[in-house]
Amino acid sequence: MTQQATPTRPAPRSRLRRVLPLLITAWLVLEIWLLVLVGSWLGGFAVLLLLVAGGLIGGSLIKRAGLKALSAAIEQSKNPQSEQPQTGTSMTVLAGLLLIIPGFLSDLVALTLLFPPTRALWRAVGRRVADKAIRSTAGAGTDPFADAMRLQEQLRIHRPDGKVVQGEVVDPDAGPRGPQGPDTGYRPPITG
Repeated sequence: MTQQATPTRPAPRSRLRRVLPLLITAWLVLEIWLLVLVGSWLGGFAVLLLLVAGGLIGGSLIKRAGLKALSAAIEQSKNPQSEQPQTGTSMTVLAGLLLIIPGFLSDLVALTLLFPPTRALWRAVGRRVADKAIRSTAGAGTDPFADAMRLQEQLRIHRPDGKVVQGEVVDPDAGPRGPQGPDTGYRPPITG
């Protein structure tokens, strides 16, 4: 007599996963509508020039942010004891990507990522979303974003500053080592 396996229900999708396709569709429809509206006011050639200019400015922003991050990494490698400065490159790169994407709504969001007062608001929203993802009660493997945020938090906790402390393991319960008994002699500190 064989038992038939009961089918298991897939894990329910998060609210963001259910709404995200609708949000992306609404964003695209709004972008196209704005392009047509601005094109009727300024003309097609002017809209094309604005889109090309946005792409060039976005590319230069990404390049500048990359060079800034590289110089900060080089400075950190030269002087590991110094505080690592916040370069704000992630917001600048995101703004550059949004400028490269054709459309005026994405350009408007990119400008809010570049100005310091609104950049601070975006950063606060991002931290709140990340904290919520870390503290989510979803099990491991059900939400990829939450899993990534938990992994990043674990890495930050286990290696907060990346310093390596040299030492050696001493196990007093290991018993005698050879004919002379336990090793209890003085050992100079490791230098190097």
